[in-house]
Amino acid sequence: MAMIQYTKQTWKGSVITSPVPPTLVSCAYGDIKNVFTVAWTGILCTQPPVTYISVRPERYSYELISKSKEFVINLATQEMVRAVDICGVKSGRKVDKFELTGLSTDSASKVTAPIIVQSPVNIECRVRETVKLGTHDMFIADIIALDIANELIDENGRLALEKAGLLAYSHGEYFGLGKKLGSFGYSVRKKKKKSSKKG
Repeated sequence: MAMIQYTKQTWKGSVITSPVPPTLVSCAYGDIKNVFTVAWTGILCTQPPVTYISVRPERYSYELISKSKEFVINLATQEMVRAVDICGVKSGRKVDKFELTGLSTDSASKVTAPIIVQSPVNIECRVRETVKLGTHDMFIADIIALDIANELIDENGRLALEKAGLLAYSHGEYFGLGKKLGSFGYSVRKKKKKSSKKG
């Protein structure tokens, strides 16, 4: 099948990588806890497992993370989309976003920041470095623990994350992930030969 070839026009450099995961990042310092939406996140290294979040210094959670050096990245599902949006537009300085959204928390296994119970996967992180970039600072962090929903672990102990109904964010809009098109390495994987059994 022939692929589309596009004609182009050049714009100035900007943020366009898409889609990205609109995650809920929870944090705490002392008796204060908060949750806010972060889409600028991803993986930096496999071994050791290292991730990052990029945060504007004026955000309420920036100070909490700067002091505690810990946070949790909570993956968001399609049914959490309203909570994700609220946590991106409301400030923890003015409202209790847990109460406003109905999100529940539980204790993390390794960090002081809480995990979001409605999230199928909670990524517990400890900051190793803060990089000042401009509008955002990047918290580079070690992934020190994962909290995985039992409902997504199949009979072989595999994480069936495709069943979680994860949320995606693209150019200002939220989407549910679409149908599966392939799996890593499928384009070069050798097809299994059909066994011919003689009766």
